[in-house]
Amino acid sequence: MARRIRPHVPADLTDAQRALYEAITGGPRAAGPQHFALTADDGSLRGPFDALLLSPAVGTALQEVGAAIRYRTDLSDRARELAILLVAARWDSAFERESHEAIARAIGFTDAELEALRKEDPAVFSGVEELIARTVIALLDGDLDDGEWDAAASVLGEAVVFELTSLVGYYSTLALQLRVFRV
Repeated sequence: MARRIRPHVPADLTDAQRALYEAITGGPRAAGPQHFALTADDGSLRGPFDALLLSPAVGTALQEVGAAIRYRTDLSDRARELAILLVAARWDSAFERESHEAIARAIGFTDAELEALRKEDPAVFSGVEELIARTVIALLDGDLDDGEWDAAASVLGEAVVFELTSLVGYYSTLALQLRVFRV
């Protein structure tokens, strides 16, 4: 499928786009080890980040939500990547799968665990990770029934359930944008 939007190269950015570009390329996503490239050879942002530049006000808000989800929640790195990869599997989001599988491998996910996530199969996990996987799958299905809520809230806590619902919503939004714009 052909890309639907022209990449936003740095030389062509408006002031508002440039501020967002710099927040993305100079923020926490760019710090530390890089498991996937944020920019293409022409300097444009890769993946969902380039589409954020279409509307800098909304894009800035989305990237701030994404940064909070990635770097400022009570989710462990493994729990966060497990949840992101389940969203990527559900929405068949190649970019999210590629980039977050690289992160997952770097933090110790096995090939068997990654394959299970591609199939939305929580059985390979145990304990809290299995609960997180089952909770995310229920959220992707649309809701938590009372038993799922009770299990998640009692073990993870209400704040982490809130963080998981935010993560599922955010990464589902990115998956939709990636599909629609053929990024």
